[in-house]
Amino acid sequence: MSHMQSYSIGRAARLLGVSPDTVRRWADAGRIATRRDDADRRVIDGPALAAFSVEVAQAGTDEEGASYTSARNAFPGIVTAVTLGDVAAQVEIQAGPHRLVSLLTREAVEELGLEVGMAATARVKSTNVHIDRP
Repeated sequence: MSHMQSYSIGRAARLLGVSPDTVRRWADAGRIATRRDDADRRVIDGPALAAFSVEVAQAGTDEEGASYTSARNAFPGIVTAVTLGDVAAQVEIQAGPHRLVSLLTREAVEELGLEVGMAATARVKSTNVHIDRP
């Protein structure tokens, strides 16, 4: 069962590491698509935000001079890719300018319901990357 997650301008801004005003300017300029939800608020669909977060990171865009930090080795971001094998899986998260890749079991990915466009937090311990779902 898959449902597309969408993000408010504020939540998208936190995931991208910029201000809500910056996300609004990007949307107004046509850099990222928004739509109106049932409450008439502007939202961004998860897959579009995932693609845009990769684009911003690859471009090195840091329009507001925001710094990206890892509090207790936690990298909140958005899932940009999920590759499932028979037993193992690979999950990629874009957390600001950081791209994190985790190798984990397929069962873990399915239990967490991870899919492109959803918010997730990568937790790094030693050489392992653990994924938390908010």
